[in-house]
Amino acid sequence: MSIHGRSNVTCRDLLISRNYLLAIIFSLVEYLIEIYFFPGVKELWWISNLGLAMVLIGEIIRMTAIVTAGQAFTHLIRVYHEEHHKLVTHGVYAYVRHPGYCGFFIWSIGTQIMICNPVSMIGFAVVVWNFFARRIPYEEFFLRQFFGSEYDEYASRVPSGVPFVR
Repeated sequence: MSIHGRSNVTCRDLLISRNYLLAIIFSLVEYLIEIYFFPGVKELWWISNLGLAMVLIGEIIRMTAIVTAGQAFTHLIRVYHEEHHKLVTHGVYAYVRHPGYCGFFIWSIGTQIMICNPVSMIGFAVVVWNFFARRIPYEEFFLRQFFGSEYDEYASRVPSGVPFVR
């Protein structure tokens, strides 16, 4: 709250959707089934460590985005330009247009790799990717309205950070 002020974030603004909740439940079921029937799969420490590394990298990217953007970072997509709203293109934003989304994408897949859930890893990738594939164009519509050619130029040289989402 001290970094980017108060906001009225609701579940609708976050990834907490029916599909995401189903993915979480499926992940738990997959884990319990595999640990009971195939416990050796859950003992592949090098895979778990890869997942842990992804979780840490994803979290670092996301937190760096939040700190770098300051008040410009919000879970709500702004549909009105506010006076303090500036286009952030430095720091992690110089390499990825949506580092918060990129970090969450890496983090969510990493959680499933860390617990050796191969089916849920794919499920999380699909669910999270679909969420961002819809959200990024919607958000960028408003960013183009607010910042015009400055945003167009920025978007033309910096990738979104989510695979196959331009």
